Amino acid sequence: MSKIDEIRAEMVKAMKNKDKDRKETLSMLLAALKNKAIDKRADLTPEEEFEVVKKEIKQTKETMDLAPADRTDIIDQCKARLAVLSEFAPEEMSEDAIRAVIREVIAGLGIENPTGRDKGKIMKELMPKVKGKADGSLVNKLVGELLA
Repeated sequence: MSKIDEIRAEMVKAMKNKDKDRKETLSMLLAALKNKAIDKRADLTPEEEFEVVKKEIKQTKETMDLAPADRTDIIDQCKARLAVLSEFAPEEMSEDAIRAVIREVIAGLGIENPTGRDKGKIMKELMPKVKGKADGSLVNKLVGELLA
């Protein structure tokens, strides 16, 4: 069952339960997935579906961060959206798992004492392995910590 079918089924449930907020969030996510498929002119792979979900989560977090503190209605709406979107997001790797992959990449490159100069090489090899499974800024931070 593709992500689009899964979301559509959840949207129907939300409509039957008269859960307007959940239905709107699912509708927005479904539209984003369909637009990506139309742009690609083919069905989306699971990785591409997860990218769309993560992009929607990121945009919602940015909206929440940019909302003024006195606009609790916007913040609450964003929190509700994030709760729904996180149901469809891929599982993130833990920091320990990311560190293990970083060490594996460093060993694979044959770097004995990694320095800041090696960061580019390490990131180039590392990012394809963790793409879609870990947040890029977190990966960058952990690589920086290991190099320090």
